Parts: sequence; C-alpha cells; structure tokens
Amino acid sequence: MGKVEGKVAVITGATGGIGFEVAKRLGKDGYTVILNGIDDKAGAERIAELTSEGITAEYYGFDATNDEAVTENINKIGEKYGKIDALINNTGGIGVRARFEEMTTAEYKFVMALNLDSVFFASRAAIPFLKKGENASIINYTSNAAWNGAGPGAGIYATSKGGVQSITRALAKDLAEYGIRVNAVSPGTIDTPFHAQIKATKPEVFASWKSSVLLGRLGAPEEVAGVISFLVSDDASFITAETIQIGGGQALGI
Repeated sequence: MGKVEGKVAVITGATGGIGFEVAKRLGKDGYTVILNGIDDKAGAERIAELTSEGITAEYYGFDATNDEAVTENINKIGEKYGKIDALINNTGGIGVRARFEEMTTAEYKFVMALNLDSVFFASRAAIPFLKKGENASIINYTSNAAWNGAGPGAGIYATSKGGVQSITRALAKDLAEYGIRVNAVSPGTIDTPFHAQIKATKPEVFASWKSSVLLGRLGAPEEVAGVISFLVSDDASFITAETIQIGGGQALGI
C-alpha cells in the first residue's frame, strides 16, 4: 500500500488501546487523523505524541453515545476538511457485567449505547462527508460474542455486538450506490488495557486465554491496526459487508 495524501480519518474512542494504535497507523499511512474521546487530558497527550512523530492529528472531545454531540462534532470535522475518507467506529466495551435477571434497564441501555448507538450516531453524521471522500469506508468492531453469546454477565455485550454485525451489512447495502464501503473487524483477545483488571486480579485466567488461541498467544493492538489500514486502503476497494477475524484462530474454539 502506498502512502496516501490528503485523506481524513475519524477514529472514535481513540485516546488509548486499539483506537490509538489505529490512529497512529493511519497517521503513518499519511492520513490526517481525528481522534475522539472523553478524556481531554489523554487526548492532548495522544495528539502531542502523534505530532512528535510527524503525524497531522486533532482531538475532539465528545461522548460517542450522545447523538447531539456526535452530530455537532462530526459536522465540524466534515465542514473543516470538506470530506471524511474513513470513519473508524472504535468506541465500545463490556460496559457492565451483570446477568440478565439482575441487569437494570439503565445498565442495559448503557451497554447498547456504548456499542451500537455509537456506531449509528457517528455513521449517520459522517455519511454526507463520506460521500465526498475518496474510496470512503466505515469500519466497525464486532466480536466472537456476537456469535457465541459471550459468557455469563456479558450477554448484553454480545447482543450489542450482534447488532453491530447486522448494522455493518445494512450500512454496506445502504451506501453501496455511493461507493462507500462498510466492513467490520472482530478482534480476539488483544493485550490492551481493556483486559487490565483481569490481568491484575486473575493472572491465571488471563494466561489461560492463550490456550484458546490457535497461534498460542494474545494479539497486539498494532495487528488490529494493520488490518484496518488494509481495509480502508485502495487495495481493499472491492471488499464490503465483510467481517475480518483478528484472533489467531480463536474463533475456532479449540
């Protein structure tokens, strides 16, 4: 893949973990990268780090689950640059661990908003600007949980990711006439702060996860970023409505 010039990528939830590695990789590819997050201090630190590496980057602080804030900020970005070439809907997470019987309505709504509403709000706002982009595309994040229902306490997370799987295909159909591609990645167990609590409190559980991975190790966030770099590139110009597993064979359930 050659170096791109003049392209703009928006990455939600990008002040750490996989999201930041995606921003760094796309920045090195030549994109102007727009990072979103809710931790303004971390946002400023990430921008300083990217800028020091010669990457053109900006930070917009807003909650990706707030439709008005998403629309307002995506509009600002789109109007400033005149287009958006790639939208990476990186915001998401387990959110709340609770069995269905014990889960409150507020907890249910929070997890669905974090993983599914955020995709809808950002995609809806970005579409007018993606139409002006070059080989424009949207990347969403699903999970093995979308297929296997996840473990006890993560059922609503699985439900929300099942929704992401569906909205990816639906958006691909909806936007194909404009040449906008929509794909998803499904990361396996990636060694990031996302798993920090388990790693610190139950190291034996964290270590055991490796045994479920065909390649015998956990993934690195850079490996997810590399796949996303490909999916938004011209090399993937005939790929849409697909989900790429990035889990070292973990989906086989060995």
